[in-house]
Amino acid sequence: MRTITASRADGLSIGELSRLTGVNIETIRYYEKIKLLPKVPRTGSGHRIYGSAETRTLAFIRRARELGFSLDDIRGLLGLEGPGNASCAEVREIASVHLDSIRTKIADLKRLERVLASTIAKCTGDRVPDCPIIDLLTSPAATVAMAMKPSGKLQD
Repeated sequence: MRTITASRADGLSIGELSRLTGVNIETIRYYEKIKLLPKVPRTGSGHRIYGSAETRTLAFIRRARELGFSLDDIRGLLGLEGPGNASCAEVREIASVHLDSIRTKIADLKRLERVLASTIAKCTGDRVPDCPIIDLLTSPAATVAMAMKPSGKLQD
């Protein structure tokens, strides 16, 4: 992916913007549709023309998505970005909530890993009727429910 600079970003077609930012054309159109990315002017023939501001915004959205932020979180962060709007405390709050969510998911995945590793360790390699892995996958109410919290998330 090429480096984004203001001089190269002015007057980009949607295809050029896609190549420059690494965001799929249909995704760019979707972001416009849901008003995450502002609609841009069109040429007389109807082609979109993107500038440096849209390029920076799209790069911001892409990176935030890579970090796992929801579209609503990104919308909130973009709303705080303008002059006089930015509040580091608000940005920190959004990021902190996201970090808590990531930590919860990691803990759940670790618990799931332990359940699956334990089940694999019990597997003797014999015939399917005696396979604890198949048992785990076919009877979630019996085996997996024992490892679940009331909230539906895996527990230790």
